[in-house]
Amino acid sequence: MAATNGKRKIRYAVVGLGWIAQETVLPAFAETENSQLVALFSEDKLKREELSKQYGVKAYSYEDYDNCLTSREIDAVYIALPNHLHCDYTVWAANAGVHVLCEKPMAVTEQECEQMIRATKDHHVKLMIAYRLHFDQANMQAVEIAKSGKIGDTRIFNSVFSQQVAEGNVRLEPISNGGGSVYDMGVYCINAARYLFQNEPNEVFAYSVSRDEKRFDEADEMTSAILRFPGQRVANFTSSFGAASASSLQLLGTKGNLQMESPYSYVGELKHKISINDETQEKSYAAGNQFAAEITYFSDCILNNQEPEPSGEEGLADVRIIRAIYQSAQTGQPVQLGEFKRQHRPSAQQIIQRPETESPELIHAADPSGKS
Repeated sequence: MAATNGKRKIRYAVVGLGWIAQETVLPAFAETENSQLVALFSEDKLKREELSKQYGVKAYSYEDYDNCLTSREIDAVYIALPNHLHCDYTVWAANAGVHVLCEKPMAVTEQECEQMIRATKDHHVKLMIAYRLHFDQANMQAVEIAKSGKIGDTRIFNSVFSQQVAEGNVRLEPISNGGGSVYDMGVYCINAARYLFQNEPNEVFAYSVSRDEKRFDEADEMTSAILRFPGQRVANFTSSFGAASASSLQLLGTKGNLQMESPYSYVGELKHKISINDETQEKSYAAGNQFAAEITYFSDCILNNQEPEPSGEEGLADVRIIRAIYQSAQTGQPVQLGEFKRQHRPSAQQIIQRPETESPELIHAADPSGKS
């Protein structure tokens, strides 16, 4: 096991070297004390060569995945593959006794999520879903405000999360393959509604609409959903691949409301605005390095044999809602959700602040809008 200053470090392979991995995940390891990047996986030869040099680690093609998993050279994988591959590569790692930190959405179907949970439990390895906002100061302080009663009983949640996504981007895969705006962006709104209401919805209703453009042939341009929560509370959101970049949320209580600008961002500032009666308070929080925070947290869970809070069950909770939303949008009917209990929810106790890192030069990768 690699060690620095006598302390054990968890050794990671990052699987999939697309935009999110290159832009945020790979640089994040430099801001962790308990984690070490030791291997990369990609089918792209240039990515393997250039990024292997840049980070001073081994790089493999996917054909070598099994050999690497069984080599005892890695302790954990960070899976940053397209959504439809999450299940297979998680189960593969679990079967080899390797811990898994998997990007959200966890998988495409509930059955895949359950398969991932079962495999990791059977082989006694940790599974965490990469909900970076569960370690973010602005979002976790919002949870504490909601729980405190400062704005009264929480009644309404609404949110918008949008960006332009270029034709050919993996996010525009067919919805049946985990593409579409709800899997990619709506999942943030759903997760936020759940942690701010501290509960699970019991019914959803949704509309999906798309312009007549080739890029939206198989994935929705945008979807609006209403989620009914116990206690007669309502959450609504719109996720979009065809509007200008924007993100915001609002939580209204019986006494006041909390507004957040850029609540889902991993760069710059995330802002709170709390209005109660005629008084308004504003506060800004630095995003820091949310990816370094989540990696640090997961490594701590492995080192201390603790179960991660954003667990497989947390990932499953969102996927079942996403599936119900698309079912409602397709049928034009509300969809009832069965009871789903969550024992653990994120709180301010999980906040981890790490310094932001500069964006690296990208190899054969572009952000969703097509900018490399």
